[in-house]
Amino acid sequence: MSSFPADLRYTADHEWLRSQGTAWRVGITQFAVDQLGDITLVDLPGVGDLVTKGQRFGTIESVKSVSDLYAPISGKVTAVNAALKDVPESVNTTPYEAGWMIEIEATEASEVAELMAADAYTKHVAAQ
Repeated sequence: MSSFPADLRYTADHEWLRSQGTAWRVGITQFAVDQLGDITLVDLPGVGDLVTKGQRFGTIESVKSVSDLYAPISGKVTAVNAALKDVPESVNTTPYEAGWMIEIEATEASEVAELMAADAYTKHVAAQ
């Protein structure tokens, strides 16, 4: 089993969240990447769009399936990783770096504390 970066927070749906100053960067975990296989398309919201914790904010397509992406927190999208339009496979190679998806300015800071730390997420994945 792979280890997960300790500086991130995680959802049960395999998204991660990293502090970027006033915003939070979002992507999917290595576990999710391994389940999906080769990523072929990432469909993301636009800057300024509002997202709601637990609700779909986009989709990710792989050679195996199409999966929904769920917002780990509520807020306004302040940045979108436009590079994924041309190189969606960067999600496969570096899901915690170049494979990030969106940045959110949180409207409910308390939602971050509700997400799993790396050790809890590791246990969650092991149970799957």
